[in-house]
Amino acid sequence: MKDQFSLDIQVPCSENFSQFTPTPNGGFCSSCEKEVIDFTTMSAEDTIAFFKNRSNKNTCGRFNSQQLKHYNNKPKQEKKLSFFVGIGLACLSLFSFGTMQAQDIKTQSEDLKNDASKFRITKHKKDITIKGYVTNESLPLPGATIYLEGTKIGIQTDFDGYFEFPEKLKKGDVLVFSYIGMESQKVVINNEHSASKIELQIDMKMDTCILMGKVAVKEVFTSKKRN
Repeated sequence: MKDQFSLDIQVPCSENFSQFTPTPNGGFCSSCEKEVIDFTTMSAEDTIAFFKNRSNKNTCGRFNSQQLKHYNNKPKQEKKLSFFVGIGLACLSLFSFGTMQAQDIKTQSEDLKNDASKFRITKHKKDITIKGYVTNESLPLPGATIYLEGTKIGIQTDFDGYFEFPEKLKKGDVLVFSYIGMESQKVVINNEHSASKIELQIDMKMDTCILMGKVAVKEVFTSKKRN
C-alpha cells in the first residue's frame, strides 16, 4: 500500500446492516455471502492500518461519509514545536514589555498617569502571532479556512494542515475555523496570554451519512524522475 490513498464507495449497497449476522468486525451479508466491515467505529489510524494489508483491498464496508476521503500515511513532520516556540516567544515578549513598562512608571504622579495610559493603549495592540495545525481525527486537514471574524482577512491550511495567520491579533479578536461539510469552530483571544492556550487541533464535526458497499481503494502514485 502506498503512503497515500483514497477510499470511495462507487455503488452504495441497499441491504439493511442491522439485519446482518453480527461478526467481530461488522456483520455477515447473506446476499453477498461475505463479511461487511463496520468502519464507522474505527479511527483514521485504524482505517489506515486495515488497508495497509493488501489482502484487505477486496472489501465491503460501512462508512460515515466523512471517512470516504484521502488518507496520508506519511509520518508527520515535527513542525508543531515551531508553533509552540513561536507562541512562547510572543508571550515572552508581552511579559518583557509589561515588565519594562512597570519599571518606567516609578516617577512622579503625573508621569505615572501618562505611562499607565500608554500601557493601556499598548496592550491592546495587535501583537499576538497565531500559527499551527488544523486536524480531523489526528490527521491533517488541508484546505481548511481560518479567518478573522467580521473581516475578509484569512488563510487556508496547506497540505500538512499548517497555517500562519497573515495578521497579528489582539484581545477580543475571534478566529473562525471552517471546512466544507463541517461545523465552524470559533477561537476567542481573551487576553494577552490566551495564544499559548489555543487548541488548534479542532475535532470539526461533520454531518453524518452512512454508506455501505464495495470499497474502491485508489492509491496515489508519484512519477519517478528520469535520468
